[in-house]
Amino acid sequence: MMAATSTATVQDFVDPHNAARSDVGVAAVSWDDTVAAFAMWYAVQRQGDCKLQHSDYSGGKYGENIFWGSAGADWSPEDAVVAWVKEKQWYDHGRNSCSAPAGNSCGHYTQVVWRNTTAIGCYRVVCDNNLGVFITCNYSPPGNVDGKSPY
Repeated sequence: MMAATSTATVQDFVDPHNAARSDVGVAAVSWDDTVAAFAMWYAVQRQGDCKLQHSDYSGGKYGENIFWGSAGADWSPEDAVVAWVKEKQWYDHGRNSCSAPAGNSCGHYTQVVWRNTTAIGCYRVVCDNNLGVFITCNYSPPGNVDGKSPY
């Protein structure tokens, strides 16, 4: 099984995803080394600048959540997933809509709990030049299909 980083384990990513999924009655996801290899490849691309920028390289094959944490804190995989799941407060399942304030969204949350997603792969890097931490998780199959409810 591919490592999630030198300090983070696979379970550090999988467990908080599955806790959020369990809360809404969605089946657990498992770790996928192929998805993780893509996540690692992309995280390494961001290591030099730590830009909060989506990859756009999977050709729609994977969904993606990204996270940036400032330097000086030991940002964990759980910190990233908690930040994404926090968007649940703005998601209206009954209407399948998001009422997030400007500059926020629900899309990270809905990707975490997307019912058809079965596998994830994630990676965490400490960026160069004290720029912080970059974390990415990729999802297969991808979620956030327009007009579809995540669960």
